[in-house]
Amino acid sequence: MRKTYLYKAKINKQTEANCNQWLELCRNLYNQALEQRIKAYKEKGESISAYAQMSQLSVLRKSSAEFKAVGSQVLQDVIQRLDKAYKAFFQRVNQGNCKAGYPRFKSKNRYDSFTLKQTGWKLEGRYLYVKNVGRFKLFLSRQIEGNIKTITIRRSSTNKWFISFSCDNTPVKTVPKTKAEIGIDVGIKHFLVDSQGNSVDNPKYFRQSEKLLSRRQRNLCRKKKGSNRRKDIRLLVAKVHEKIVNQRKDFLHKTANKYINDFQTIYIENLNIKGMVKNRHLSKSITDCSWGMFFNFLSYKAVEAGRTVIKVPPYNTSQICSVCGEKVNKSLSVRIHKCPFCNTISDRDYNASLNILRLGQSRQTLTDRFQSAVV
Repeated sequence: MRKTYLYKAKINKQTEANCNQWLELCRNLYNQALEQRIKAYKEKGESISAYAQMSQLSVLRKSSAEFKAVGSQVLQDVIQRLDKAYKAFFQRVNQGNCKAGYPRFKSKNRYDSFTLKQTGWKLEGRYLYVKNVGRFKLFLSRQIEGNIKTITIRRSSTNKWFISFSCDNTPVKTVPKTKAEIGIDVGIKHFLVDSQGNSVDNPKYFRQSEKLLSRRQRNLCRKKKGSNRRKDIRLLVAKVHEKIVNQRKDFLHKTANKYINDFQTIYIENLNIKGMVKNRHLSKSITDCSWGMFFNFLSYKAVEAGRTVIKVPPYNTSQICSVCGEKVNKSLSVRIHKCPFCNTISDRDYNASLNILRLGQSRQTLTDRFQSAVV
């Protein structure tokens, strides 16, 4: 199993200057490779493969002293990133996406990481040494386990440095054995309500920092482009965004861990979040909740711990009565479920979580029966 460990790093000014130089060289290489592909297609109608572009790197490193100092595998990773961008573009085109998004040139300070593979680095305790770059002091919040395959050095928008270790053969996470199952309904008033009646309040981190962020953004707009004062204010704006992201990720990780530790099977809705955020009245609140990120955290943590996350269709989970199964139409503003058929009165989200649990269990039973019949 592959796992990623992320650590904050402390570096001196010389190492930071070397990192920034490498990032700038990688950005220039990315733009040159993209320009080469565009030019070849416009003039000759041909496409250049990633392998063909990587074969030209040896000539580039011989002709340029700056590129020679950068590791060959780092430069190869730049070409591979561009190739991934092209593959993702053609995939979106094949899916009929009207806004496929052609790969773009990277502007200054918009290329913020480079990756090393098997060579060019050495890890000694809490210190990482990178050839032709310098030393990184790591804040090891947890021990690195498994075989290190790649190392990614990243610069954040607030000029902080982070090291990401991607490792293979990591040990499987041990969690308490259980056969318990649960359904989860996510929302805006409450971040989630589960089928056991528990609810998790929505922290609304963006709303908490919205006034400070808007004040700093107005200040940023008043500054002249390219000035030092604008750079200082831009950093303050980035720090607000960084704090919101860190708060949100910490909350989502802790919430996901709680359910992964306590339940074997977790049923969630297969929501069309991209479509939901088009609602101009609720888009900001839905984005602040980050349901998609929470579902991703649940999914990868479940694989790591040997748990199961099953997505069910979201249609009418809030409208159907969880007791008698009759459909009770109600608008989004109605937060209490009142069934005229069986006189059930319950919280709307709790009723939906019970429907999600029942629907997920029925679909899972059908799947198990089909697999047994095939065997």
